[in-house]
Amino acid sequence: MSVGTTNYVKEYRPLALAAGLGSMLGSGAIVGLSATIGVWAKGFAMTPGQVGIVSAALTFAIAAGSLTAGNITKIFGLYRSFNWLNLIYALGTLVIIFSNNYVTLLLGAIVMGFASGADLPISLTVVSTDSPDDKTGASLVSSTQIFWQIGVFISYIGSFVLSSITGVTGARILFVLLFLFSTITWLWRTFSPKFSKFHLDAKKRLDKKAKDEVKNVTFRSVLFGSNRKKYISMFLAILTFYVAWNLLANTWGQFQTYALTNAGATQMQATGLGIILNIISLVTTVVFSSLASGKYRNVAFFVGALVQFAAMIGMATFGGSTGFIALAITIAFYNFGNPLAGEAIYKVWTQESFPVEVRASLQGFINGFSRLAAGLFAFITPYLVAPGRIQTSMYGFAAIVVIAFISGILMMRLQKKYHVVK
Repeated sequence: MSVGTTNYVKEYRPLALAAGLGSMLGSGAIVGLSATIGVWAKGFAMTPGQVGIVSAALTFAIAAGSLTAGNITKIFGLYRSFNWLNLIYALGTLVIIFSNNYVTLLLGAIVMGFASGADLPISLTVVSTDSPDDKTGASLVSSTQIFWQIGVFISYIGSFVLSSITGVTGARILFVLLFLFSTITWLWRTFSPKFSKFHLDAKKRLDKKAKDEVKNVTFRSVLFGSNRKKYISMFLAILTFYVAWNLLANTWGQFQTYALTNAGATQMQATGLGIILNIISLVTTVVFSSLASGKYRNVAFFVGALVQFAAMIGMATFGGSTGFIALAITIAFYNFGNPLAGEAIYKVWTQESFPVEVRASLQGFINGFSRLAAGLFAFITPYLVAPGRIQTSMYGFAAIVVIAFISGILMMRLQKKYHVVK
């Protein structure tokens, strides 16, 4: 990384932080609701079917927000959407905080999920658009993934600490924290003079660039226009990679505590290990962020994919039969490899490979499609993780890692072929 780029990264870091807080709120919504759904169910006397509906509604609301992100920016503008979506998220958390029955809990989950789903592709597009060069953009976009991990970590800690509080009070307190973070993020994004200057500078650069280029760039014109071979190839490679990775990450996120307790850990031990294992992911995410704009990011991808594959094979081999400590070690390897060949590099690939006018739409579509796939896949998750099928499922997950790996290699070659990265 050049000295100039390093200076730009420092200058634009606050913008990445503001965007990253949106990622933190996204993971906080998912983990926060999943960690407290049992408490809400007991407090509101919800049936198992209602519990499933609330959980599924959050997943599909996130998908809907992602799929409509491009249209949202067309209607309200990129920067206005970036500024105000967190206020809608805050309103969703308020509905949850003051909910007193299943219906209001469901409504709050839908509003919160939709806002977080739309915010992710939009905030990443703002960061990459405002960044003065591609290397700065890659570094800043990848750094937002750190905050996704922080959101998971905070939700785990919060759920663990508040689990001793009886009734739904502890669950309400967790969502009060999410409300405070979302309100602060909304105020910061909306009223920061520095961000306003970044947005104005980016608009000037784009206006100057547009004078010599074709205007009215759309989702359809990019994927099916004169450069369709280039863009649709990269789009399909990224889509395949992210869907495969997301199926594994989503399913494993639901499976981790179950696997550890099934292997002999107590609920407290499994939760405590979850916190420790998440720290590993957080550290690796920070490491990848420092490599995302440099020459070693592809090496990191290879290492990450290999470690994930080995972890799946290890889980299949051990299957919990040797005790939860051995299983926890294989999970630790998975959590180490996952950030090196996962969502962070997917975000960078998408933001640096497509015209700025369609980044929110394309990333929103990929995010939404993968969420829908993960939501549908969740219907068979209980079958896959049943005690008699866990080991066989791990071999299947290892195959999914291979599919993601092959798609990632293809994407790297396409970027090199079309000179997307220098």
